[in-house]
Amino acid sequence: MAEKNPASSGTVVAGIDVGGTFTDLILIDGRTRQVRIAKTPTTVDNQAFGVVAALESAGVPMPEIDLVVHGTTTTTNAVLERRLARTGMITTRGFRDVIELGRRTRPQPYGMTGTFVPVIPRDLRLEVSERMEAGGIVRSALDEAEVCAAVDELLAAGCESLVIHFLHSYANPSHELRAGEIAAGRWPNGYVTLGHKLLSEAREFERGVTAAVNASVQPILERYVERLRRELAGRGYSRDFLMMNGNGGMISSRFVADEAAKTVMSGPASGVIAAAYTGRRAGFPSLVTYDMGGTSTDVALILNAEPAVSNETEIEYAMPIHVPMVAVHTVGAGGGSIARVDASGLIQVGPHSAGAMPGPICYGRGGSEPTITDANLVLGRLNPNRLLSVDRPVTVEHVRSIFAETIGRPAGLDGNEAAGAVLRLGNMKMAGAVRMVSVARGHDPRDFALFAFGGAGPLHATALARELGLPRVLVPARPGITNALGCVVADLRHDFVNTVNHPVASLDEAAMGAILERHRAEGAALIAKEAAQPETIRYLHSADMQFVGQTHIITVPLPSARIDRAELQDLFEKAYFARFRVDLPEIRASLVNLNTSVIGVREAIDLSRLIDPAGRAATLEAALVERRPVWFAGKWIDTPVYARERLPLDAVVSGPAILEQMDATTVLEPGDRATSDTDGNLIIEVGG
Repeated sequence: MAEKNPASSGTVVAGIDVGGTFTDLILIDGRTRQVRIAKTPTTVDNQAFGVVAALESAGVPMPEIDLVVHGTTTTTNAVLERRLARTGMITTRGFRDVIELGRRTRPQPYGMTGTFVPVIPRDLRLEVSERMEAGGIVRSALDEAEVCAAVDELLAAGCESLVIHFLHSYANPSHELRAGEIAAGRWPNGYVTLGHKLLSEAREFERGVTAAVNASVQPILERYVERLRRELAGRGYSRDFLMMNGNGGMISSRFVADEAAKTVMSGPASGVIAAAYTGRRAGFPSLVTYDMGGTSTDVALILNAEPAVSNETEIEYAMPIHVPMVAVHTVGAGGGSIARVDASGLIQVGPHSAGAMPGPICYGRGGSEPTITDANLVLGRLNPNRLLSVDRPVTVEHVRSIFAETIGRPAGLDGNEAAGAVLRLGNMKMAGAVRMVSVARGHDPRDFALFAFGGAGPLHATALARELGLPRVLVPARPGITNALGCVVADLRHDFVNTVNHPVASLDEAAMGAILERHRAEGAALIAKEAAQPETIRYLHSADMQFVGQTHIITVPLPSARIDRAELQDLFEKAYFARFRVDLPEIRASLVNLNTSVIGVREAIDLSRLIDPAGRAATLEAALVERRPVWFAGKWIDTPVYARERLPLDAVVSGPAILEQMDATTVLEPGDRATSDTDGNLIIEVGG
């Protein structure tokens, strides 16, 4: 691990998000209030080069930057692509297959097709004699000689990382702790993960898989962090830098590899954090976030300026990562989603994507299958002269002819109608994702505003809001770099969980309070070690609860660390009724887990200069770029196109209209009405 670097003041802060195609940067100088943004190609083989290139393109010397905050896809990509470190596991005798048996699910909903490959292969999962009961009582002592032999065998097999995962270690971790001490004396590096330290809760399958993922990405993340540290230091940046976690908080790069699994899905989380921050400043604390990228769309729920957090994220089939992460629902509908006509003659959109290579047809990289991005181009919503990363320009007529041939001819439509149908189907699919995070959780979408970001989100936002009945759309000043903004505004955060698994009626109230107080103390101590110090510390407590005999749980917010049994029962019943509209007072409740989030709140960031005020025109007419025909509801309408960065803050734009900027295009449909707030956000009242 690297030695501690000097703490930063955080006056000049750079947020960097690494995506599949672009590495986005936003740099905010708190002294001059100047904002710089940059987009550079992601360097897939070594993301550190793309990060450094983005920083250099901002034009600020590295020694003058006080703090770098970075969101990376290193661990996410490693897991999804199975480019993992060779990892071994030592577990309780008779239970080495627990991470492979899983739950009563299957890769495909119908039939017996599909495959599953565990994170750690069976020959690298070794058993030792020990047994702990669910109540924390030792049934069989740990055989230390067997632990020594297992460690040596895994080292001889070429393992770089080690997992120690014993049955019921959440109830009594003494055997795991002792095995960890033995392993530490023989293992050549620090990549030893104890299951209970990462996740101290019941469910051996989830805890084991989470620990296995953590160990298998630890060396990969550590090497990446060290490469980036060297690249930054070589250019004069000598301070520590922070990295985003999937829970929406930040952690020092000096500690991030210790719990590497928590960085999985940090990219989508940073966008949701930026949405919550922006919405709170704009007076919209309740949002549905809508991030449409090239291959998929991510949606999430923000209630009272707090993003929903889940402890049950499954990154792919049979790979649950049970650490707190911002609850993001993903569907395979992005700008690159491919449209086709299936064997029954129905038009389908996604889940297959053209990706970055070859990409949509209009990118001129050899793509030949029509996509949602191509449909937007055909229908006049995108300017062919403003597309990013075009290798060889392709005419709109050529793209339209492909829609006519591949989609229109089988469906009896012309090229424009086919593109319109693809757009409508894509919107319906994305609307389904929004319903999953709102209606399916007991919320009325009409109580929320839609926060649209990502490169393609604002293109579809008002049509999506109209489909769902959302009255307003909020488009941030810089939709295409919102994830990078999330890195800048995110707070420090540490999450804790402990299994209790006891009926509420006979709970030990003092023991429950002691667990939460311990969480608070541990979190505050960790935040005190961070390079960037917060202004204040917030504590959020919650309980995972269920009726006795149930399997699924509901997370219930707790008002404080001190709570009695009667209040806990009442809170659960209210939460259950709010979710299911069912009142069951005669059934006893059970407390499964106690959770605490310790949040170090950082200094507020001014967002009012994300669009330079000096570049704004005096009148709406002065921001007009052109007029062009755009397809709305089955017909062409002559539509004004404005440069969004030049719009006056007091301008009122009525739809139909197109608003273009460097990082995104916003579409206003007929009947929509857009105004700006002081931060430059677009607030769109959805017509019709």
